[in-house]
Amino acid sequence: MTSSGFRRLDETALVDYIQATPALFSKLANQLDGLQIKEVGDGNLNFVYIVTSSGGSFVIKQALPYIRCIGESWPMTKDRAYFEATALREQRRWCADHVPEVYHFDREMAVIGMKYLEPPHIILRKGLIAGIEYPLLAEHMSDFMARTLFFTSLLYHDTTEHKRAVAEFCGNVELCRLTEQVVFSDPYKVSQYNRWTSPYLDQDAEAVREDNILKLEVAELKSMFCERSQALLHGDLHTGSVMVTHDSTQVIDPEFGFYGPMGFDTGAFLGNLILAYFAQDGHADQVNDRKAYQEWILKTIEQTWNLFHNKFTALWNEHRNGSGEAYLPEIYNNPEVQLLTQNKYMQDLFHDTLGFGAAKMIRRIVGVAHVEDFESILDESRRANCERRALVFAKMLLNERRNFQAITEVVSAIQQEQS
Repeated sequence: MTSSGFRRLDETALVDYIQATPALFSKLANQLDGLQIKEVGDGNLNFVYIVTSSGGSFVIKQALPYIRCIGESWPMTKDRAYFEATALREQRRWCADHVPEVYHFDREMAVIGMKYLEPPHIILRKGLIAGIEYPLLAEHMSDFMARTLFFTSLLYHDTTEHKRAVAEFCGNVELCRLTEQVVFSDPYKVSQYNRWTSPYLDQDAEAVREDNILKLEVAELKSMFCERSQALLHGDLHTGSVMVTHDSTQVIDPEFGFYGPMGFDTGAFLGNLILAYFAQDGHADQVNDRKAYQEWILKTIEQTWNLFHNKFTALWNEHRNGSGEAYLPEIYNNPEVQLLTQNKYMQDLFHDTLGFGAAKMIRRIVGVAHVEDFESILDESRRANCERRALVFAKMLLNERRNFQAITEVVSAIQQEQS
């Protein structure tokens, strides 16, 4: 559909839009019998509609020219929809099993039409709050992260192709600047957007703002985030960006996509699992103390990293003599140097993962946008106790991340903080 300008689509306008857009109307078998449209956007930025009929279904997502949860006082480019659609298509190219198909994209209207992930798919974060175990989660998420990060890096591409792709996503600067602000800046200063469970965490929030060592570590992470174009990132890979069933895992909402440090994606996912772990005490009751579920979360954290490590290095070994120009085979031409470079690369990535994961945890406790894992704990004192344990652990992890050599050590540290 060609439109004369942007307009927000409500349910009524969306019907006309669908009928005028063959790529969408065909998904409903070109008829509107039994048409139902439901707005389900519960995120911070966009409107999301589930469209179903007797002929088919899809999801419509429209970006607004401002941040939805704040309002027009915080403008935000609607061009983020372009980068989301582009990232979805690129990530689906490398990991079709875990990325939904894009049916339609309209840049002027900032509209994406994509596959509807039907029930019983739910947002992973909601499943974690409910205490549901997902036996394939570590397998699937490690596959997604290993494939999308490896195949968009210089381990696979030559520098010409890599720089072209980096340049394409440099246009997503507003979303990157938003991340810089809410993850690496606002939690460490007085900001009108910051909030926390007050008064219980007043001193904890102040301690973050006055921690000079923490500020040095965050500055290093921010520099890496801004300057290192390592691979195409999802850019917001928390448990609210994953939809799951017991045998399906689908990664959605990569509107923050850009070329950055791999550890920002791996850290975001693992950091949010750690938040879910610390939140469990707030959801425990006399029927279920959630202890067994906490153990499942820890096992999933450990399995996710170990599987990711194994799959990523397996891809590296498989394509060692390909077109990737990070480590030219003419130079790295014997098993000893190959093992040295790979071990150094993965150890650096592990430490980056811990650092970025910790920064993402901190911002979810004393920054602008919190997580439902904690927010759904109605007793504020109880919630604050869970948040404080998570915050203490995150600060330690950020400052001491280089001291950890294996994910098992991280899991042990989590258990120690919880006890």
